[in-house]
Amino acid sequence: MTSIARVMLSLAVAIGICAAQSPPKKAHIFHGKVEKVNAGAKTVTVNGEKVEGWMGAMTMDYKVDGASILNKVKAGDQISATVYDGDYSLHNVRVVTASDAKTN
Repeated sequence: MTSIARVMLSLAVAIGICAAQSPPKKAHIFHGKVEKVNAGAKTVTVNGEKVEGWMGAMTMDYKVDGASILNKVKAGDQISATVYDGDYSLHNVRVVTASDAKTN
């Protein structure tokens, strides 16, 4: 009886580990214009361009992965960030300068 219980426990653990390992989410490059910064909510309102394969162009609030960016961006800034399938947060947000835009 004890060996059957061990086998069942081992199977349950193995199934749990396999289920927890999901494939990596696809990354997309996001561009948009900041309309508002809400430091209290740790969000930015961005008029985002269409991201092929992820989302159409629209204005919405996004959480950011690092609160320190909220001290660097302001309304009117053009930004670039990374977004992932199923995640509506902006990662690695960067302010795009006029010289950056010319090289892209």
